[in-house]
Amino acid sequence: MADDLFEHPRLAAVYDPLDPDRSDLEVYADIARELGARHVLDVGCGTGTFALLLADRGFEVTGVDPAEASLDVARAKPGADRVRWLHGDATGLPPMRADLATMTGNVAQAIIEPADWAGTLDGIHAALRPGGHLVFETRDPARQGWLEWNRAASYQVTSIDGVGEVTTWSEVLDISGPLVTFRGTWEFASDGQRLTSYSTLRFRERDEVEADLAAHGYVVKEVRDAPDRPGREFVFFARRP
Repeated sequence: MADDLFEHPRLAAVYDPLDPDRSDLEVYADIARELGARHVLDVGCGTGTFALLLADRGFEVTGVDPAEASLDVARAKPGADRVRWLHGDATGLPPMRADLATMTGNVAQAIIEPADWAGTLDGIHAALRPGGHLVFETRDPARQGWLEWNRAASYQVTSIDGVGEVTTWSEVLDISGPLVTFRGTWEFASDGQRLTSYSTLRFRERDEVEADLAAHGYVVKEVRDAPDRPGREFVFFARRP
């Protein structure tokens, strides 16, 4: 089940204008070229920003996401017909031979149950051609990024064309070991509606992720620092032998 942030039609419709700076995705586009990929599988593609960026640059792209509302936004964007959109997750992919699979943003951390994480790694492994790569990021738990997830730090008012002003903020509700649960709030000035979405992320240690990848048949090639968020995230490069 996707969080309301991605599944509620009204929230999915404002997701992009509320987070317009996606320069982090340029890093992944460069990685796709660095690895010589032709077919990229975008796991957790959401509203399709990265998938369409890749398609614009000549890649064959498959995007998969469990949130139908987000996929509806993606399918309505210019050039969407150049991407193969799939509703679901990596555990139910059709046969393919992707050169590269990606999980950008919080996708990997949003898979919190061990069985679901194992199924995701297995599903991606099966979707990659031999020699294909899986590249994804996850936040370094040592940085305790959740300390910044509070109303004072996250409060913002954004004016969106055709929508009006939207006020947003987030608040951490619970920290239980590696799991951090938080609530996002959206207030729409046009009609006063307030919507909330509850999310949980799992913060995995670097050695834990490396062990998981090895256990599911990957070879970890390297772990890089995120160039746009130095010291905050790990970027894993894993290969299917």
